[in-house]
Amino acid sequence: MSGFLGATFWFIVTLGVLVTIHEFGHFWVARRCGVRVLKFSVGFGRPLWSRVARDGTRYQIAMIPLGGYVQFLDEREGEVAPAERERAFNRKPVSRRIAIVLAGPMANLALCLALFWAAFLVGLPGTVPMVGKVQGLAEASGLRPGDRIVAVDGAAVETWDQLITPLALAAIDHRALALQVEDAAGRRSDKQLRLDRLPAEFDQANPLAAAGLGIGVGELEAVVGDVRAGMPADGQLLPGDRIVSLQGRAVSRWTDIPAIVGSATPGQALEVVLLRDGREVRLALTPRPGLSPTGKQVLQLGVTPAVAVALRKFGPTQALGAAWRETRKQTRETLAFLGRLLTGKASSKNLSGAIGIAQVAQAEANLGFARLIAFMASLSLMLCIMNLLPIPVLDGGHLLYYLIELVSGRPVGDRVLIAGQYAGLLVLAGLIGLAFYNDLVRTIF
Repeated sequence: MSGFLGATFWFIVTLGVLVTIHEFGHFWVARRCGVRVLKFSVGFGRPLWSRVARDGTRYQIAMIPLGGYVQFLDEREGEVAPAERERAFNRKPVSRRIAIVLAGPMANLALCLALFWAAFLVGLPGTVPMVGKVQGLAEASGLRPGDRIVAVDGAAVETWDQLITPLALAAIDHRALALQVEDAAGRRSDKQLRLDRLPAEFDQANPLAAAGLGIGVGELEAVVGDVRAGMPADGQLLPGDRIVSLQGRAVSRWTDIPAIVGSATPGQALEVVLLRDGREVRLALTPRPGLSPTGKQVLQLGVTPAVAVALRKFGPTQALGAAWRETRKQTRETLAFLGRLLTGKASSKNLSGAIGIAQVAQAEANLGFARLIAFMASLSLMLCIMNLLPIPVLDGGHLLYYLIELVSGRPVGDRVLIAGQYAGLLVLAGLIGLAFYNDLVRTIF
């Protein structure tokens, strides 16, 4: 499944699971605190499906899959029968209300750990951090094509996924990054990637390009590593095929392929000449739109290069430890980025919204089950952290009000609550709008 429908499908699946778990956290703790739950909704707007259970709770799936909510019995929202007042949310001690609100983000945190554990149990693949073409700062720092990065700031890395965020944060800080690299002969040496020499204004959305550091895939021979199901190459090309030419244009390395395919006219069949087991084979393939690694719609054949892959796979106990370490690492990195965003050091262009989530979800699903659930784990952690921000209308805003009540001994006034709700909605709408705009710019341009 590719294109718009594929991205939409994986967006709904991914966000649907995460939102359901989040709201179930609120629901489960509320029921155990004696609060009556009126409605459990996945999505907003008009219900597409609903059912009323024996206890009177309405469960529903609504048409706008951008969140969800749990509605409690509450005297501030309507008339409550005297016999039911003790089951109203607003009647519960502040400690129980805090527990109920905190349960949603904590459910996302637990889901993050569980998904990372499953990913490491299955085996999480990633591209080995092999250096490709170097220029600018990377070349001046002594990095060479074929070098393998084995550690960043003293922390071992096995894949590019582990390297990108530390590099991006160092670039934002204009701080030199300590790398340990291994050359083709197996010799290790320490390098300083002089990100402190980056210009004041650089493209934070592409820190690798700003540093002049290319991923080794671009220097590889044009040998097919994998073929995506349902794409033009499916059933035509095989792993190990070496592509010699496309539409009469010679192919010497992997990066020649997307350049030639991307310049084709939509619907145009391309002549593909390849070597298979020493024999020349000629095929005609019509490229199909798909997502590039940067999230843009481009014409593709549906092949990936034969690259060195590191598989992070552990037994059940070791996978749990790996999941905990990965969760801690991503928590630190997310908080570090948010801090830089609030102080203005990080560009708001780094924000991504629904379109970006859909595109990445589809791309990760195409790379395999373990990659998809690892992405869902990261997104679940992000939802946990974002919901804990002290913004009214989010769980963190409610927690702030309850902490004030806990200290002062009395609830926050209705006028403050209403003003906070409006302010929170404006902030949230602004962030969503900015993220949506960034997604459109990245997709179109």
